[in-house]
Amino acid sequence: MKIAIRAGRLVDPANEVDRQADLFIADGKVVGVGRMPEGFAAEREIDATGQVVCPGLVDLQARLREPGEEHKADIASETRAAARAGITTLCCPPDTRPVIDTPAVVELIHRRAESSGLARVFTLGALTRGLAGKQLSEMQALRQAGCLGLSNALEPVADTLVMRRALEYAAGLGMTVFLFAEDPWLRGQGCAHEGAVSTRMGLPGIPEIAETIAVARDLALVEQTGVRAHFCQLSTRKAVRKLARARHDGLPVSASVAAHQLHLTDMDLGEYNVMAHVRPPLRSQRDRDGLREGLREGVIDAICSDHQPQDADAKLGPFSATEPGISALETLLPLTLRLVRDGVLSLSQAIARLTVEPARILGLEYGDLAVGRPADVCVFDPEALWTLRAEELVSRGKNTPFVDWDLEGRVSYTLLGGRIVYQAAR
Repeated sequence: MKIAIRAGRLVDPANEVDRQADLFIADGKVVGVGRMPEGFAAEREIDATGQVVCPGLVDLQARLREPGEEHKADIASETRAAARAGITTLCCPPDTRPVIDTPAVVELIHRRAESSGLARVFTLGALTRGLAGKQLSEMQALRQAGCLGLSNALEPVADTLVMRRALEYAAGLGMTVFLFAEDPWLRGQGCAHEGAVSTRMGLPGIPEIAETIAVARDLALVEQTGVRAHFCQLSTRKAVRKLARARHDGLPVSASVAAHQLHLTDMDLGEYNVMAHVRPPLRSQRDRDGLREGLREGVIDAICSDHQPQDADAKLGPFSATEPGISALETLLPLTLRLVRDGVLSLSQAIARLTVEPARILGLEYGDLAVGRPADVCVFDPEALWTLRAEELVSRGKNTPFVDWDLEGRVSYTLLGGRIVYQAAR
């Protein structure tokens, strides 16, 4: 279908565009920006007056729970939620069941995503077999199957020699390694940030040094091996400072942060609010402000949802016994827009953190609305006010601490390869 999106504020950070302009789409690609191509006749026109038109969002970290945990969610349900949220590209970590350490699992996920047809789904392969941290995975086979990078998800590779060999192997293949930095011994059985709040609540704490000491080790190994590394889900101010120093020294590293870490702190645990049980834990206000500063300075490249849908039973019981995670696809855009309102980022910078920057980290040619690019488009009203109700989430996971929050910014249309995959009800 030939589509013209008219009179919107076109924000395309990849091409330094931020102005009112029409967008023209044909054969699944962008064919004109601002000026209608010769001979173009729109079959559908979308009036985007007063709305923002930007590339479809790219989410670096989203667990879709399939295969293995379909009682919580599946690819069909979560890509439907992604379409509603303006997200057109999702990247899954390898901690599915079975683990993504064979081409067969990669093929299964890709086939299910293609069947749903609502979002592009890419995978990270396991860094070690079964994520056990003992033996290296068949990285070359995973690369050939379509994995965009390698990760050990939330599982530690405690043996430094194994980690070094894994990074050397990945570097030889030209693959990016996605690192979740957490020292397993310092973490122990912790479930909340180690500080006054966890002490008052009697919860075992996870000290900030559990993250910073792991970041320091991994940065030393990155320097030794030369591998491209991406640090996922940073949560502490000191870790951001270490990354800033490493980037200044020229190490090939990037970083991302989950949207909820930019708004919540350990004070939001309240009266044992299990919906705020996440990993890494919500840190202090000083850490939250340090993450915002790192985002503003460009030390942190991308914002992700860190989507982890849970069934109701997973959030029942004492705080420490519940499973961590937030159902976060549908709050990714409004929470990022709140950073614009708070003066942390400009609108163009905020959209860059959700589009071109995560696409660059993954090595994908998305997050860009130049002529000839795939027409993955998000149209949203930045002024639309709405209140989050758990029962209204499209995701099967209703686990979110943002219930009853008043949010700004709502998606009107999502286009995937020139097809309208979501349209808000009028």
